[in-house]
Amino acid sequence: MIDFLNWLNGMLWGLPLIALMIVAGLYFTIRSGAFQFRHFGWIIKHTGGRLTSKESGEGDGMLSPFEAICTAVGGTVGFGNIAGVATAVAAGGPGAVLWMWLTACLGMILKQVEVTLGCYYRSTKENGDTYGGPTYYMQKGLGEERNWGKLWKIPAVIFGIGIFSTFFVTSSNLTASEVVAGAFNMSDLTLGGFTIESEIIVGILLAALTYFITAGGTRGVANTFSKLVPIMSIVYIIMGIAMIIVNIKAVPGAIATILTGAFTGHAAVGGFAGAAVSGMIQTGMARSVYSNEAGWGTSPMIHASAKTRHPVEQGLWGSFEVFFDTFVVCSITALSVILSGTWTSGSTGGALALSAFAEGFGTIGSILLAIIMVIFTVTTSGGWFTYYLAILEHLNLKDGLLSKIIMKLFYATRALPGVLWTIYLVKTGNTGFIWTVVDITSAIPTFVNVFVILLLSGQYFKLLKDYKARYMGIGEVEKGTKLFYEE
Repeated sequence: MIDFLNWLNGMLWGLPLIALMIVAGLYFTIRSGAFQFRHFGWIIKHTGGRLTSKESGEGDGMLSPFEAICTAVGGTVGFGNIAGVATAVAAGGPGAVLWMWLTACLGMILKQVEVTLGCYYRSTKENGDTYGGPTYYMQKGLGEERNWGKLWKIPAVIFGIGIFSTFFVTSSNLTASEVVAGAFNMSDLTLGGFTIESEIIVGILLAALTYFITAGGTRGVANTFSKLVPIMSIVYIIMGIAMIIVNIKAVPGAIATILTGAFTGHAAVGGFAGAAVSGMIQTGMARSVYSNEAGWGTSPMIHASAKTRHPVEQGLWGSFEVFFDTFVVCSITALSVILSGTWTSGSTGGALALSAFAEGFGTIGSILLAIIMVIFTVTTSGGWFTYYLAILEHLNLKDGLLSKIIMKLFYATRALPGVLWTIYLVKTGNTGFIWTVVDITSAIPTFVNVFVILLLSGQYFKLLKDYKARYMGIGEVEKGTKLFYEE
């Protein structure tokens, strides 16, 4: 089974998807005039520069831009940035980090495009709640505008299956459980001759916390995340900067290792098995997409609920999200692991990240990382909860008895898969292959979503042209331009 999963992962994250991601990224970059680079200052000023204001936003929507970005960042900035990046360095070598960065450069424009389309094609419920995302722009953009009829359901179903596969296959609970149990040196519990591992105990507690956080639905999650996400991000960044300062003399060497290793591969060192350049590219791109979710189609499902006067204005937050997630948070993790020297130990996931911070700060570093991982895990689970909810809302599952049963079943089981995976993997001891499964679940919806946004690229460029003319003083505003599909 493991051999098959490795083969499938290699196929999905092989040349077809990598080529599609690169071609799509270059296409949007070139045709937009390298918008994410030339207007990077504008993006930061009108996104990160407004974070402290917590503006309520203009236009229709049920979340403020601040709540939307906190929920989206909460879903993306999580265990993937810590355990995922640490595993990428261990499996692909330091060179994988460069490919992660390069993928993020293109990912900034890809996420801007998908968020823009998500807002443009969103739907408004009778109670004023707004929902959107890939399945919405597949229905309206492909099914209605491009006259696909019911054929739009084919990519929508494949996308939906790919997204919901992450509901059943997740490593966030396991990763945080490993870190917490290790940081606090927790002991296993024996009851009647039956042993309950410490990781499983922590996993159950995390699931209970997730149930509590998500009880209020999308609005409740957004309200909680607007308080949690800024705190967790700042604390982790401070820890990472401190780690870099402590090892400041070794930083130039670490960066050189990243740059040279990206094109030369890495020979086997200690427990490290060695990595070819092709493997590093695959690992770097997969971890980049899993970490910042650019092209995955997830963030549009929460950004579409934001109050915004223009779809592209919300799309800017998508670009900021990728920048912050990869170039700030992921880079801190990567440098911390490389500087600590623990990446050659043979450890992966949360255990590797834990050993890296323990190497730099001792017990205090381990405990702080454990606390951060708990918050990251809950926010990741909560963020994904809103994504699943957006898809279910699109299916109008709140109408009828069957719909109510399905929604109640979803709410009742929303945190169980993580616990079950933790129990299975801890009991079997086969925790390494979970990241292979995670990569598979991210590849399927990404392939479908990137293909679709390419088909709908014309609408994005119309909106971008209008936004530049309306707010940036570039060009002239064309009369009659629709800013939202429902208009």
